[in-house]
Amino acid sequence: MTTQPVQAFEPPYVMAVFSNIRTDDDSGYPETLVRMKEIVRTNPGYLGYESARTPGGLGITVAYFRDHESLTVWRKDLEHQAAMKQGRSDWYESYTLHVATVERSHGFVRND
Repeated sequence: MTTQPVQAFEPPYVMAVFSNIRTDDDSGYPETLVRMKEIVRTNPGYLGYESARTPGGLGITVAYFRDHESLTVWRKDLEHQAAMKQGRSDWYESYTLHVATVERSHGFVRND
């Protein structure tokens, strides 16, 4: 299977860009990440996500939602809130979150 970017959706939709630097503490992180992926997929407005980490340690995750209400449901989820709290106390040195409404979107896939 080839890795592909998240497809282009019909605008408008919302994206949340989470940029972070992790600590060395990995305790519970992989399991929590799996659980967060399970939970967010149950959100009817969730469209997908992309994530990457540079060799220098900068991580960027972009999550896509149909609308701001769907993103709010995700933000207010109690398990997600607990994970965010643990992230601030254990897993992240620093992070930023940017939320934007996408006005234009298109994609390309080579078909050789």
